[in-house]
Amino acid sequence: MNHVFSVRSLALIAGASALALLLDQPAQAHGMAHGGVTTGFLHPITGADHLLLLIGVGAAAACFTSRLLLWGLAGAIAGAVFGAMGGTLPAQELLAALAITAVAGLVLCSVGSNPAPGFGFGAALVAAAVGVHAMLHGLEAPVDGSAAQWWLGAGAGSMLVSGASFLLLRRLSLAWTRGVALLLAVSGGVVALG
Repeated sequence: MNHVFSVRSLALIAGASALALLLDQPAQAHGMAHGGVTTGFLHPITGADHLLLLIGVGAAAACFTSRLLLWGLAGAIAGAVFGAMGGTLPAQELLAALAITAVAGLVLCSVGSNPAPGFGFGAALVAAAVGVHAMLHGLEAPVDGSAAQWWLGAGAGSMLVSGASFLLLRRLSLAWTRGVALLLAVSGGVVALG
């Protein structure tokens, strides 16, 4: 029997393989916030949970509207300030991991149901999910002279990932977005169990 894989199938297999490799790495992003712009830029990209959430935010924005990116930014600022002031939440690492699955679930609900969840619900969920992650950054951010540079780099890296995934998924069919959301939902669960 001759099987021909579609480009979408191959991309999803490649994505699942890449996620498996990413998730096999120890979570190193939390507790390692130090240094300048480069370290800050790499921080959200090298932490699997951060990277997955940012891709999910871009996917949610591709399903709803680009305004969700602004709600993610608002959540990031609020969470970072809360964390920098010493604010914490119970089971915050678990909440950060489950935030990935929650945003992926939002994407899956908006792609597969009629009517889709309302914009207000989506905006609140994205802001809260990003806020939890940013709170963790606020708790660990440098307090020396490199803090402003680190935050500038972390913000730029985060916006690059969310913006790029938004632009890419906006151009592709909803089947791609659904596939990415399924991978993110499962990955968020795996991170939460880890």
